[in-house]
Amino acid sequence: MSTTAPIITRTQALKKQYEAMRKGKESLLTLLDEAEIAESVYNSNAIENSTLTLKETEQILLQMEVSRNVSLREVFEAKNLATVSEYIRKKALSEELTKESILLLHKMLIGNINDNIAGRFRKAGEYVRVGTHIAPPPEHIELMMEQALQDFASDIQSFFVDKIAKFHLDFETIHPFNDGNGRIGRVIINYQLLRYGFPPIIIRNKEKQIYYQALKNYNENKNMKGMEKIFTLALTESLHKRVTYLNGAQIIPLADYIRKHKKSAPALLNAARRQNIPAFREKGVWKIGAKFEL
Repeated sequence: MSTTAPIITRTQALKKQYEAMRKGKESLLTLLDEAEIAESVYNSNAIENSTLTLKETEQILLQMEVSRNVSLREVFEAKNLATVSEYIRKKALSEELTKESILLLHKMLIGNINDNIAGRFRKAGEYVRVGTHIAPPPEHIELMMEQALQDFASDIQSFFVDKIAKFHLDFETIHPFNDGNGRIGRVIINYQLLRYGFPPIIIRNKEKQIYYQALKNYNENKNMKGMEKIFTLALTESLHKRVTYLNGAQIIPLADYIRKHKKSAPALLNAARRQNIPAFREKGVWKIGAKFEL
């Protein structure tokens, strides 16, 4: 099931607003992107069961000492993913996503963690399982990845969010690497969004059960609806955040807005989750422009 016409219309309207407002304010957008890296890294690694908190991730990326002993692997996972995230912001607009670029991103991600598997697909005898899903045999990976990339490039009819969701689902089904498939898959989402002129999104650890269910639904019956919804909501939130900042609005916690205007907290929180109001999260806290009117 593809994204509905009303959602497509809303996304296009937000993109138009975003494009009109961003002129002359590229430095602000760069600051927003940079400020989001730690939060994006934390969430993506947490989905893969990293024990690092957001604060610890921030400290590691700032070269600060962490108050507890953390594994060297988790330190490299945070630093490497941040490096990859910064890299794609610079490269996505000028370079198509190819098999070679995906392998490079993986080498950057897994370097210093497991150099024996960094930057290459699974080879003969290397099998992986994700829950109950057994990934395809290594012998089929090259052809399946080439087909997924070709399908994405040749699809000129589908809504771009649906295309990106389909590629992500195919990529995670193939699970081409021995390790790092989830994190590289989420990096690729943002690579593709940036090429379409959209800001990056964050798939959040708090919502990973919904994310995993969407992957399961595709594996079992090729249903893409769940992943399309996740991506659409995340992209709308990312656009709402940037439009609010570009507008120069005073930004306050949604909880303060609710108290000031004596609104129903459950109703507005639900509206925020559904992106029916221009609310967005920073470090897990819902925020909104102070002058927003319902």
